[in-house]
Amino acid sequence: MKLENLLKNLSYEAYVGGSKEKADVSSVEITEVVKDNRKITEGCLFICIEGMNFDGHSAATEASEKGAAAIVVQKDVELPENSSTVVVKVESTRYAMAFISAEWFGNPAQSLKTVGITGTKGKTTTTYLIRNMLENAGHKCGLIGTIEVIIGDEHIHAENTTPESYELQEYMRRMVDAGCDTVVMEVSSQGLMLHRSQGFIYDIGVFTNIEPDHIGPGEHKDFEDYMHCKGLLFKQCKVGIANADDPRMTEVTEGHTCELTTYGFAGDADLRAINLAYLHKPGELGVMFDTTGIIEMHAQVPTPGRFSVYNALCAIDVAKHLGCDEEQIAAALKKAHVKGRIEMVKVSEEFTLMIDYAHNAMALKSLLSTLRDYHPTRLISVFGCGGNRSKLRRFEMGEVSGKLADFTIITSDNPRFEDPMDIMNDIETGMKKTDGEYIKIADRKEAIRYAIEHGEQGDIIVLAGKGHEDYQEIKGVKYPMDERVLIKEILEEMQEKA
Repeated sequence: MKLENLLKNLSYEAYVGGSKEKADVSSVEITEVVKDNRKITEGCLFICIEGMNFDGHSAATEASEKGAAAIVVQKDVELPENSSTVVVKVESTRYAMAFISAEWFGNPAQSLKTVGITGTKGKTTTTYLIRNMLENAGHKCGLIGTIEVIIGDEHIHAENTTPESYELQEYMRRMVDAGCDTVVMEVSSQGLMLHRSQGFIYDIGVFTNIEPDHIGPGEHKDFEDYMHCKGLLFKQCKVGIANADDPRMTEVTEGHTCELTTYGFAGDADLRAINLAYLHKPGELGVMFDTTGIIEMHAQVPTPGRFSVYNALCAIDVAKHLGCDEEQIAAALKKAHVKGRIEMVKVSEEFTLMIDYAHNAMALKSLLSTLRDYHPTRLISVFGCGGNRSKLRRFEMGEVSGKLADFTIITSDNPRFEDPMDIMNDIETGMKKTDGEYIKIADRKEAIRYAIEHGEQGDIIVLAGKGHEDYQEIKGVKYPMDERVLIKEILEEMQEKA
């Protein structure tokens, strides 16, 4: 592909590396687009990305020596005098990479209906709900998110919630080639800040909610920056759908360039939930409600709490915009399940057990508060905290569980390079600020066994923190550990003893 075509949506200056003379980009043929200096090949276009640990600009000479046809930079670089490599200077190489990648893969987003979902909580669950509704209505829908990328029957493990723009465009190209007509994806604040989701306009952009998160070194400098980055989605979509009940909605969507509709319980929302009722029987918790406003229907969801209603409302609104009818939407909601997100695991006729990814104080508080509304005999919390992470998170999670759970089982999560007992002792420090009862069991399987063996009629047991993860990271090694497998083994061992 000609370099000129790859750059057609960008502002840039181009010169020949050695002589600094103006370059003719219409005559330069590109054989490959590369952002990793270890993958530089002759004739490629090498994009210099400034990362946390490595600056691609430092590999500019290496790219020239290996025969790169062109390099894209945002800072001045010096190439050997005899270098014929074309240097393309732009304001931001990450921004440029998004548009270059879109062109390289033939602008696949133009052949798809694109849905992007941003927010602190609910992104993962809502993407799956929307995908289920669209597939139920006969669409073929790809998915990109925290857990995985789905292309047809292929499931690919996800490294980032929102992949780099090159990988994102490649995934969408593969989706188009596989016959997909729609893609629904999680759009993180980091992804928006680093221009990963540029290069196309979303058909629908969604805002679920916002609370302080991802603030610190290498992430967002403060809450205002976090909100600003979330809001960028609404300057990059045709239709915006936002949670009217979130107190920051107006701030997040300020300056939006899209048509905006809202959902929630509030009277001024365009799509509203009314007549909310909780469903509770052993092994199953859920909600049912009616909608009014732009859509009128009855909905039932097999996951608990008001946040399940918000996720469902959001998905209903998106699905309706994409042509699904009420019957298709209701059928999809009834069978909605997402791995590791309030995932019910049937172990007894007497009590309820679930797996959830809640791995910080905010998420654990939201989950336990929701489950309190179901008036369990006892609310049992089983969790640990990750090693080589903030101690404050451990204190906070211990305090939250101590206040909201009737009994807590402190155990191990991903200890990484720390001693699990040290982490558990930190959690205990938070617990001791409360009157909550607890026990410490380092082996996670044994902690789960204790919870199951001591379950009583009407209890709700929460295994928090691991969610969809199927490993435990210890001293740099990820060992297989899936809580679903552990539960199955425990039940089989209990049967053998009986």
